[in-house]
Amino acid sequence: MLTVRLDDETERQLADILAQEKTDKSELIRRLIAERWLSLQAGKTLVERRGGHPEHLLQDAPTDLSERANRKKAIAQYLSKRQP
Repeated sequence: MLTVRLDDETERQLADILAQEKTDKSELIRRLIAERWLSLQAGKTLVERRGGHPEHLLQDAPTDLSERANRKKAIAQYLSKRQP
C-alpha cells in the first residue's frame, strides 16, 4: 500500500492524465515507475544489466578472447567438454 500526498495543482494534473489515459491511479503509477526504471537501465551496458560477467566461465580464460575467432573456438571447446 502506498500513500502519496499531492498539492492541489498536482492533483488536478493527475486527474487530467487519468482522464486522458483512461486508466486508474494504480496502473498509471505502475507504468510511470516501469518507464522510469527502464530509462535508468538504459545508461547501463548489457553486461551491467545482466549482473556482470559470469566469473565461472571466465576463470582461466585466455586473454585473447576479444577476437571473435578465439571466442568461437573457446565456446566450441567449452561446449564439447559439457556434452556427454
